[in-house]
Formats: sequence, C-alpha cells, structure tokens
Amino acid sequence: MHKESAEPFRQGDGVGVARMSGELTAWGPGGRRLLGLDPEETVGRSFFDLFSEPAPSALRRCWAGRETWSGVVLLRHREGHVKRAGIRLRPLSDGAGDTVWLIDTTGATTGGDRAGELALLKQWAIDQMPLPVTLCDRGLVRIAVNPAVATGLGRAEQELVGFRLGEDARGPLPPPLKAVAEAAEQVLRTGEPIAFEPRVKTPRDAAPRAWLSWVYPVRDPEGQVQAVALAAADSTAQYQARLRLNVLNEASERVGTTLDLARTADELAQVATEHFADFVTVDILDGVLRGEEGGGVDPGETVAFRRVAQRSVLPGCPESGVKPGQLHTPEVSASIARALKAVRPVLGRPDDLDAGGRLPATIARSMALEHGIHSIVAAPLHARGVMLGLATFFRHSAPNPFNDEDLRLAGELSSRAAVYIDNARRYTRERLTSLALQRTLLPERVPLRSAAAVDIASRYLPATAAIGVGGDWFDVIPLSGARVALVVGDVVGHGIHASATMGRLCTAVRTLADADVTPDELLTQLDDLVLRLDEQAAAKGSAVPGTELAEVGATCLYAVYDPVSGRCAMARAGHPLPVLVTPDGSVRFLEPPAGPPLGVGGLPFEVAEFDTPEGSVLAFYTDGLVGDARGEPEAELGMFREALAVPGRELESACDALLSHVPAGRRSDDAALLLVRTKALTDDQVAVWQLTQDPSGVAEARRSAMDVLAAWNLRDQQFVTELVISELVTNALRYGKPPVQLRLIRDTVLICEVSDTSSTAPHLRRARTFDEGGRGLLIVAQLTRRWGSRQTPTGKTIWAEIPIVPSTPPLLHKI
Repeated sequence: MHKESAEPFRQGDGVGVARMSGELTAWGPGGRRLLGLDPEETVGRSFFDLFSEPAPSALRRCWAGRETWSGVVLLRHREGHVKRAGIRLRPLSDGAGDTVWLIDTTGATTGGDRAGELALLKQWAIDQMPLPVTLCDRGLVRIAVNPAVATGLGRAEQELVGFRLGEDARGPLPPPLKAVAEAAEQVLRTGEPIAFEPRVKTPRDAAPRAWLSWVYPVRDPEGQVQAVALAAADSTAQYQARLRLNVLNEASERVGTTLDLARTADELAQVATEHFADFVTVDILDGVLRGEEGGGVDPGETVAFRRVAQRSVLPGCPESGVKPGQLHTPEVSASIARALKAVRPVLGRPDDLDAGGRLPATIARSMALEHGIHSIVAAPLHARGVMLGLATFFRHSAPNPFNDEDLRLAGELSSRAAVYIDNARRYTRERLTSLALQRTLLPERVPLRSAAAVDIASRYLPATAAIGVGGDWFDVIPLSGARVALVVGDVVGHGIHASATMGRLCTAVRTLADADVTPDELLTQLDDLVLRLDEQAAAKGSAVPGTELAEVGATCLYAVYDPVSGRCAMARAGHPLPVLVTPDGSVRFLEPPAGPPLGVGGLPFEVAEFDTPEGSVLAFYTDGLVGDARGEPEAELGMFREALAVPGRELESACDALLSHVPAGRRSDDAALLLVRTKALTDDQVAVWQLTQDPSGVAEARRSAMDVLAAWNLRDQQFVTELVISELVTNALRYGKPPVQLRLIRDTVLICEVSDTSSTAPHLRRARTFDEGGRGLLIVAQLTRRWGSRQTPTGKTIWAEIPIVPSTPPLLHKI
C-alpha cells in the first residue's frame, strides 16, 4: 500500500501541468502531498477526473476563455475521502504556441474538524460583533440575526427570526424599518448592493438615531443570489455633524447677503426656523444701534434691547409680544450675564424666563407657556470684541428639546451671523458718517451775497448702499464784485476715505476762491494738492504692513459768473461738460478746454469765457447723473432738453425731472446736480468813473460817488463811503499805475472797487504812533464788512463791501 507523505501541505506548491483538453502532462510534489498520488497514477489522466463532483462553472468558463482562476474545489484523495483545497490555474504558452495550464495551490482545508472549527469561529465573530447583522432568505424572511439586532430593536431573537423584514412577532415595524425591506427587495431584483442611512427610533432611544446601512446579496459559487444580508453601524454623531455643517454652509450663503443690519438678522432667523427651531428672536443692544460699543452686562441690570428680527413656524409670530423695531428692557440674570461675558450659548426652559431665571425675558413667560414652548437656547451675538445683542431660539412644535448638538449649532450659527451683523453695523455707521460729512459741506441755499447774481437748485443722490457713499460735491461761493463761483467735483472711490478727500478739496476750493484766483490757477493749485494727498496716502500705506490706501484722484469744474458783464469764465479738470439753456429754449454743451483729471500733474488748465444771457440756466453735474446715457452726447442733451427747456419751469421741478432719469434701485455711483439761473445787474445798479492821475481826482471821485449814492437813496452810507473812496483812490493814485478806475455796485451790499494797472497788492499793517502813513487800510477794515484785493488781466482791484442797512453803526477804534 502507498504511504502518504508525512511532509506538511504548503501554500504555493506546484501540483501539475495540463493541456487545454484537461490531460495532465506533469505531476509535481505539491500534488503528491495534496492527494497522495504519484506521477505514474496521474499523468495521462484528465485533471477534471480528480474532482469529487463536477468542477465549478466559473472554473470551466475561465478555462475555456484562457483566464486565470483561483478558488476552493473538492478533490478525491487516494485514500477515498474528499479533500477541500484552494487551487490556482494560470494559462501559459508552450514552445509550440499551445496553451497549457500551470496548477498550484493557494492553501487547503484538510478535514471536517478544521471546517467545523472555522465555521464556529465565524459564528462567534458574527454573534459578538457590536454591529447589527441580519441574514434573510430569498423570501426576505430572517433566518439569522446576531444579538446586536435583537438588542437594538428591543426584541428577543425568536421574535425576529422566521418573520419577514419590516415585521416581527408583534406586527409591522416603524416606517424607516419598512424602507429596509424595500431596499432588500431591490437587491434581490438587481443583485447590486445598496447603502443608505435611515433614521430609526427604537424603544430604547429618546430620539431617532441615524444608521449607516448596507444591504448586499449573498451568492453561491455559481454566482446566483441565494440570500440577502444586512449590516448597519450607528452613524448618529456623523449624521448630526454633517447636518450641522450643512446648516452652517447654507447660512454662509444666505446670511449676510447685504449690508443691511435688519435684513441680516432676519436671514439668521429664517435659516434657524427652517432647520432646528420653531421660533427665533434677534435683539440688538439699543446702544450699539446708536453707534456705541457694547460692553459687559451686570446681573440684575435692565438692558435696552431693540427687536430687529423674529421668525416663527406659525404665521404672524404669535409667540412674541414684541414687534420688530420695538424697544424692550428685560432684566438680565446672573447666569445669562456670565454667559454674555463668556460669549457662550445657554440652554434653558420657560421657567428660566422670569427675572430670577437663567434667561433674559426676550418673550413673556406667559406667552411661552401659552404656545407650549418647552426648550430655549439663548446665544450671544459677539464679534470683534463687541457685544452686539442676543439671538434666542425656541421649540414648541418639535417634540424633542434642544440637546448639546443643537446648543453647539446655535452658538456657531450666532457667532457667524454676529460677524455679518457687525459688518452691517460698521458699514451703516460709516455710511451715515460719510453722508453727514458730505451734506454738511454741500450748500443748502444760495448765499445771501450771491442772491443778486444767481438762483440755484441742487440735488445730491448717494449710490446704493452696496456701493457706498462717494465723493461728489458742489458749491456756490460768493466773490467780490457781486460775482459768484460755481464748482462741482467728483472724487474717485467710495466710502469715508472718498468723503474725507472731498472735504479737503472742498475746503481748499473755498480758500482759493476767497483769494480770488482765476479758474485755471485754482485748478492748478488743486492739482498740486491732490498730488500731495496721493503721496501721503502712499506713505501711510507703506508705513503699515498690509495696508494699501486707494489712489487719490478727482475731477472738477470751476466757473465764475459776473452779473455785471453777463459772462461766465470756466475751466475744467476731466469733468463732464456743463449744459447751457438760453431763454429762447436752445440747449447746448459749453466746451471749455479739456484739462486732465486732478492728480495727473504736469499739464496746464485753460480758461474759456461764455456769454450767458439773463435768465439762462447752467447745469453742472457729475457723471452719476447721466447713467446709461454716459458717452452719448445726443442722449445727454435730450435728457437736459426735456427737463430744462420747459417755459416757466422752476429749478426745483427741473431737478426732480432730471433725477427721474436715474434708476432708483441700481445706482452704481453718486449723482450731484447744480442748476443755476443767471441774473444781471442793470445800468442803474452800477456806476463807473475813469480817474485822472492828478491829486484833485480824489475830490472829484468823492463828489461823483456822493451824487450817485443820493440817486440810489443811500444817504446813510455816504459818510463811510466817502472815507473809503478817499483812502482807496489816494492809495491808487500814489502807489499804483494809471489808468485808475472807480466802480460802485449796488447789490445786497454797496461794493466799492478801485482798479489800477499795478500788480502790487496792498497789505494791512498797524502804524506806530509817529508814523505818517499806514492807517488807510486799517480805517477801511474797520468801516466795512469785508475788503480785499484781486488780480486782473491788466493789474489789480481793491474792493470793499459796505452794509446798506447795518445792524449797528460802524465802530471806529482808536488808531
């Protein structure tokens, strides 16, 4: 009798080689150890004759397709018993190009005891697995469950085994478990596994829990589905984390879409009521809304809150006794004061809403009890070190109270929303500051000293809140000689920086206008100022790392209207062309030479003069007014023609008509508009004399002026005027150059002007006791309202304004 080798069976041993027909052409030691057969007993036989039962169909398919196959087969041992073994078949090509099969082992199970041992180990592993596992037959009847299933469902094993999925011995299971049965039916139909995550509330759970579940087919060696298995893992923590993350992601997209504080608060309340709360209130400290920085809150302190938003799953928010926008003053308890200072949310119940409880009474306790509120979270709104207010979340329709996960979600949601609310608060404060600064600098009415020269109407329209306040401005400045300066400008950019730059330029224009410089010289000085501001901004930006200030730039148009000559001189720096509407209804652009915008530097500005008949309308504006018509001259002229070429239309009405062309909801830039209707001084309001260079010309000037004042019925002003003329004419004859001219203008004040061709300007000084001269201009300054000098193309003019109806007699100080 052949003795079986005592050598141990080894994985990877070569068993033999076979042809495509199955005939064995070689038999190795691995085959001898596996089945106890010698080569002379196997070579020439069919490999498939060694099987104790027909070879698996999968093996035959791979054999026919010349594909590698491995698996467990049942073989007949030389001694007659069945041997379970793992084999691997690999197709190779011999020298003739024919396919041969290399047969080796992958491991084997040697006997019934070993198989039983492995089966027992598998059963122990499944029974002791902490995850629920269920095995069902093709009818979806449970044939086995592990203890974790029975424990999770609160049923005994015998109440589950033998019953279909979705049912047990007590009847149908809850709907989420019926969905598991539907998934198992789909697996039977398609043979494809399914993974899903139902939320199931079992008898031992206070709230539904999430279970990550797998339903997969169990196949036989032939690949046929013979059963369905189910496995699940408790994924409640991951589910809640994903839910919280989804809510926060949605909040980041829906909260803070604008810089409107009330809308931002309402967006917070809306997101919260859609996902985890039944009623939400958002209250902001009233001091914060007034621009104050919120601070700590002491226990027992009555705090003034302003309700800015509230949302409920019930129509009309019946749970609240406070209306949006209403001020209310709940008393803060010690615990909520600590929470506000520590910036953490607090969990509570309706009993905590009274004065001694843990929560501020953002709603009345009686209202909470009336509507069945059973759980509350109060979350501070805190951002950038500033306490802004409180967001309070309530539940009444949802049966489950808030838990720790909800507390964290409310805290994170409120923390994010607080940043957006603070952004809105800061922007609102900056916008109001910019508007206040801008409106303070803009003229509200015509200065009294310019009323005889022009009538004006004006409008300023800021951009939409999302864009911010810009740097558009205009001004009307009285000048000497009854003239008036008209200026309009536009600073690049928006926000407080643009408004501050506008303020500096506006102040500079007024200062230069008071010095009576020409329009081209004024723009040149402004250009130098903008260049210096730009250099300062660049220096500040480089001095602070990470700080970059916007480049300073502006456009400007400066015009001077003279009601005596009826002419308007103007120069512009990159600004839109003004529009002239004459009394006959014709409308045209005035085209002073185009100069570069302020801040470019190195290029000159030029002055142009235009005739402006009495009753003409000049329109000065910034580019924000023309909007879509910008760059289309005909469209712009059409807009002005429609508004201004209407006989008898008041300037205020014309302003409104022009602004009606500006879109109300999408203003991308500020718009400034200044309409000016010109007036003219008649011949009986102006008197002019050419004086001789002889000293007797002083007396002649006095006599002529007194006659005119008598004709004008200004006898009360004769004494002061006589002294002023004597001093100014004497100085011109003594220190100036001929010809010398005297001009009187009767306006709201009496204007006395003496001109000569010398460019030397006088200056006021205090004479010593024994000085013979130096007192003339001091006398003029004491007797008149204002005095000064201006340069003219031919020399200079010294002027003085004498009140026509002085409130008190002029006072002569001791000289």
